[in-house]
Amino acid sequence: MLITLAVALGIRQFLVEARYIPSGSMLPGLQIQDRLLVEKLTYRHQAPRRGDIVVFHSPYHFDPVLASASSRNPLQCLLVNLPVVGNLPGIANPACDAFIKRVIGLPGEQVSVDPTGHVAINGHRLIEPYVQNYCRVDAQGMGPCRPLNAVVPPGHVLTLGDNRANSWDGRFWPGGAFLPESEIIGRAFWRFYPFNHVGALTPKSFTLLKS
Repeated sequence: MLITLAVALGIRQFLVEARYIPSGSMLPGLQIQDRLLVEKLTYRHQAPRRGDIVVFHSPYHFDPVLASASSRNPLQCLLVNLPVVGNLPGIANPACDAFIKRVIGLPGEQVSVDPTGHVAINGHRLIEPYVQNYCRVDAQGMGPCRPLNAVVPPGHVLTLGDNRANSWDGRFWPGGAFLPESEIIGRAFWRFYPFNHVGALTPKSFTLLKS
């Protein structure tokens, strides 16, 4: 029994684990309550690619502003991920949450995100056919979504939700927009539930249009 448990924990820690989608930030491609497999080997020998769907530690763990108001206790984070136990009062901790977003900007790239959520890479518009819900703006070009214009630093990526109008991603993190690659848990590669949507989650093909 103990050996079986140790093997299961080892597989989850180092190879692959199951995750579910808790919110609508990746709609329409990933639905709430979808179940995914996340593998942890790829990024040991290669950098994230544009289009990868990645699971990563909460910004409350690595964002300097958010982390100052929260602490990440490893034991508490282990309990949070256990069935039933994770729902007990006092167990929840935003620093223990995991996020899922799509990699959009890579190290060294000049990334611009306008108030609607459209992206340009090094001055070229990024065509994203999987995004169907952009942010609305008024006649003055103002809206609820924050624009961004910055260079992605080394060892970081820009991740955004596919549901561009309803995603708490790097555009809103107070300590900086970019995700340290060291905070990535793994790459979501397979949806195993619901059964009518089982299949691989492959990176999208991108087109950069000259502005």
